[in-house]
Amino acid sequence: MLVLIKGAGDLATGTAIRLYRAGFTLVMTDIEKPTAVRRTVAFCQCIYDGAVTVEGITARRAADAGEARRILDRGEIPVLVDPAAEIRGEMKFDAVVDAILAKKNIGTAIDDAPIVLALGPGFTAGVDCHGVVETMRGHDLGRLLTEGSAIPNTGVPGDIGGFSRERIIRAGADGPFEPVAEIGQTVRKGDVVARVNGVETAAQLDGVVRGMLPAGLEVFQGMKSGDIDPRCEVRHCFTISDKARAIGGGVLEGLLYFQRRNPAVG
Repeated sequence: MLVLIKGAGDLATGTAIRLYRAGFTLVMTDIEKPTAVRRTVAFCQCIYDGAVTVEGITARRAADAGEARRILDRGEIPVLVDPAAEIRGEMKFDAVVDAILAKKNIGTAIDDAPIVLALGPGFTAGVDCHGVVETMRGHDLGRLLTEGSAIPNTGVPGDIGGFSRERIIRAGADGPFEPVAEIGQTVRKGDVVARVNGVETAAQLDGVVRGMLPAGLEVFQGMKSGDIDPRCEVRHCFTISDKARAIGGGVLEGLLYFQRRNPAVG
């Protein structure tokens, strides 16, 4: 089964890794300047670096469909700068997974492919996609919904180690982002971790920097620019999160569930 994953951030990457290991063939798309803070576990980082390997699986930037096919032949995952997913017109996909996590539908339709799945709020199963995978931490995380919608976005980051909003590093001003701390670095509450146009952002808790935007990226005041993990496990910075694995499992279930109902797929 050839699957297009729209988005290549950390949750999309966790999904891609589960599908790749299960034998699916994958193509991914993203914007020209991705804003995933967990860059060490996000395939979108290859848009900046050319290639990236996460948990032994390599994704490589592709300029077009021809190059994407050559990357697939090498057993790697091609990632294209293609926000509108125009690659659908050049390659025949059995399934499309909207993993953009925009909290709303910005261009996915149920007839985009024989199977269309979407992550998180903004979609209704049976209306603009066949199935929705819950992304909210809690009892239903990773659950496949074949009717209805995911829990609406609350705007409150998930609780990790007893902390929620305090985990997030936010830009203090508009302008080019300047990281001060590095991913994997241990910081203390009050330490300066980032700077934008001279405005500093300090850590609000003790922990390990798990995510940070790349230097020079244009940001706006209040924009999520990184996160700090109070569990202080450095290895967590370089491996897929429990949340990403759960969501990836829900997508895997969804592809198999709807394939069984449409044997012509794959």
